Amino acid sequence: MSGLISVDDARRALAPHALDAGEETIGINDALGRILTRDVLAGTTAPPADVSAMDGYAVRLADTKDTGSQLRVTGEIPAGTLPAHAIGPGEAMRIFTGAPLPEGADHILIQEEAERSGDQIRVTVPQTAHQHIRKAGRDFSAGDVLVPAGTCLTPADLGLTAAGNNATVTVRRRPLVAILPGGDELLPPGSALSPGKIIDSNSAALAALVRSWGGEALTPGIAGDSVAAIRVMIDAVKEADLILPVGGASVGDYDYMKAAFTEAGADILFSGIAVRPGKPTWFARLGQQRVLGLPGNPASAFVCAQLFLRLLMMSTAGPATVFKAALETGLPKAGFRETYLRAVSRQQDGQTIVAPLADQDSSLLRPLQTANCLIRRMPNAPACAAGDTVECVKLD
Repeated sequence: MSGLISVDDARRALAPHALDAGEETIGINDALGRILTRDVLAGTTAPPADVSAMDGYAVRLADTKDTGSQLRVTGEIPAGTLPAHAIGPGEAMRIFTGAPLPEGADHILIQEEAERSGDQIRVTVPQTAHQHIRKAGRDFSAGDVLVPAGTCLTPADLGLTAAGNNATVTVRRRPLVAILPGGDELLPPGSALSPGKIIDSNSAALAALVRSWGGEALTPGIAGDSVAAIRVMIDAVKEADLILPVGGASVGDYDYMKAAFTEAGADILFSGIAVRPGKPTWFARLGQQRVLGLPGNPASAFVCAQLFLRLLMMSTAGPATVFKAALETGLPKAGFRETYLRAVSRQQDGQTIVAPLADQDSSLLRPLQTANCLIRRMPNAPACAAGDTVECVKLD
């Protein structure tokens, strides 16, 4: 597809190509933040039997209603053991928190309300109601759904999973995303800079977004300004589900990205989007791999990743948060491209207020550190006054 397409058309074109990386079964200690594809079921009942909630004595309530009542201690039940026998009238068994009740017991006399002498105890506080017993299945029963499919696993989910006697869970596999920055001018962070060279910041920012959206990032290095050099990098990331070429997609004499992917056999679905920033964003299929080309300017790459990469990673990233806010300052009439302004939103007097940052240059990184959202402006939108409502997209 040649020429620029609208943002909405680009999103419609991308939607059928959203990644489905399948599922995998992993240990619960590696599952924090992963998304379940199958319900977690309880493999046991908790508690498995009626158990004591306190240290004390398993008794019959009827024997302990009066101060001074005497009972004979007939045994002891530590946690993790079974009672050796039942108790009868006038009898008690020493019991500890979590231990199962003996047959015949219907109450726990806590140790602070009893005095013991040898094998005898005396009730020091009259007992008036059945207490301190956790009934079997109070938390869950075998076969219960503990965590439903679709859940992004939290520490509490994993604790419950373990309590249900599950050592593994089945989750969405993390899609593998390869980031391919291109340009002879680029050097990795930590390099000694020489005249004409700049640091590749896009790889670090995009890799962090990929990981925060549930993917794994592959960063094989920087491709030089030639079709041959880019082809070498393409061949090096054949296992990736999605390739993110960054830069080299405009109309300059050294923009080789699309040519290299076309030579490799990619089918380019669109070559640019009527969006600001990010007009050179493009998309292709290379066999089973998706290829989302992003602009080289850092702000453009970051904004377009929020708008379009996230859509391709929807199964693990989830949808972006869209909200309405009142403008703190007015905005001039919009241009012919759909525009996303880096902005800061805040709460004031129960209302969400948003203000665009003063400098929207697409090469700048400091504004991205400050911004927490994007203001969406439709093509040729009229000027806005302070207090007007605008649509915003939360930044990750």
